[in-house]
Amino acid sequence: MRDVPVRVVAPALLVLALLAIWQLYARSGAVDAFILPAPTDIADALWHDRALLWDNLLVTAQEVGLGVLAALVLGFGLAVALHFSAVLRRGTYPLLVASQAVPIVIVAPLLVVWFGFGIVPKLAIIALVCFFPVVVTTLDALGNVDPDQIKLLRTLDASRWQAFRYAELPAALPAALSGAKIAVAVAVIGAVFAEYAGSSSGLGHLMLQAIPQLETPRAYAAVVLLAAFAVALFSALALAERRLVPWAHRRPEGPRA
Repeated sequence: MRDVPVRVVAPALLVLALLAIWQLYARSGAVDAFILPAPTDIADALWHDRALLWDNLLVTAQEVGLGVLAALVLGFGLAVALHFSAVLRRGTYPLLVASQAVPIVIVAPLLVVWFGFGIVPKLAIIALVCFFPVVVTTLDALGNVDPDQIKLLRTLDASRWQAFRYAELPAALPAALSGAKIAVAVAVIGAVFAEYAGSSSGLGHLMLQAIPQLETPRAYAAVVLLAAFAVALFSALALAERRLVPWAHRRPEGPRA
């Protein structure tokens, strides 16, 4: 408990210092205010445009939440399938890696043509961006289970499914949630790209409109909300990880005197 103030105060002081430097630089005239607004202008936009920002945040939050959930379910299921089938893993894994090199700007218009301007293409883009960390972390965890545990279960006449349920699955769940936490960091970027491709609402759409209208503080205010939402979702996943897989956070006991 003693290190709680340090963990809170130190980051807060760092953020305040960066904001002060940003404020001084923006007010110095070194860069046009339409390109880089001052933090005070962004705060003003957050207040005066709060209703508009909130309505669009709800849209983007729904897309990100459902997209991350879809990535977690699909990524975990695919990792399990690859773990059970070496042939499937050898044939599919290179394609998974290659899929991360495909620019979203190429895929997004095609998804819009297939599924229209509803929420489906946006979820597909977010899931495409997010599912890879889930697959990689889960597959590595499944492959790194202690072999002695598997041997012990085999000696107890456990089936392949029972070995997966009692040994491999508990090891894979923390890794899958860790992959989801990594995915959250890029999920909001995927949502913005998805809304750029075709949308009538959302923070990405709001930014796309604000910049040509020279409402740069409003665009930056949308970015602030996106960052805050990503942090909140990351913290929620961290809390869920502690509740759902408490064994992953148990510290090994030291030798007793």
